[in-house]
Amino acid sequence: MSRRPDILGEFTADHRAAVELLDRIEAAPVGAPGRVELLSRLTDLLFTHCADEEEHLFPVVQHDVPDGGALVFGSITDHLVIGQYLADLQGLQPDDPAFDTLLRGLAETLRRHLRSEEKQLFPAARKALPAAARAALGDRLRAERAELDASG
Repeated sequence: MSRRPDILGEFTADHRAAVELLDRIEAAPVGAPGRVELLSRLTDLLFTHCADEEEHLFPVVQHDVPDGGALVFGSITDHLVIGQYLADLQGLQPDDPAFDTLLRGLAETLRRHLRSEEKQLFPAARKALPAAARAALGDRLRAERAELDASG
């Protein structure tokens, strides 16, 4: 049996990394240029994470979890809102007054979304999917990410 995280463990680790980056952005002084670099890293992480959830987890949840369609719909809706916040932030300088307003909206939406996935979506997926299936999905996700890292 593999000691590597299953797909839910991989996504939970992504969540922790996203919160850590968000915390660092919020802790940086207003207007600090380092916030832009941290925001860029958060954007890359979240776009990859959301795409991976939508490709690897959501189809299985939608098919195998009771009311999975509603859970998936809620997560995809959040992904779209988070993506819009990130896109809007990308065009701003860190000293623009709108930067902190958008950052607060992103932070609230992202934290609520991550809690929702971890309290509803992930437990439902864990209950519906056998451990071997979750492990195989985790292996596939790691392999695809490693391939992308090697080519990029």
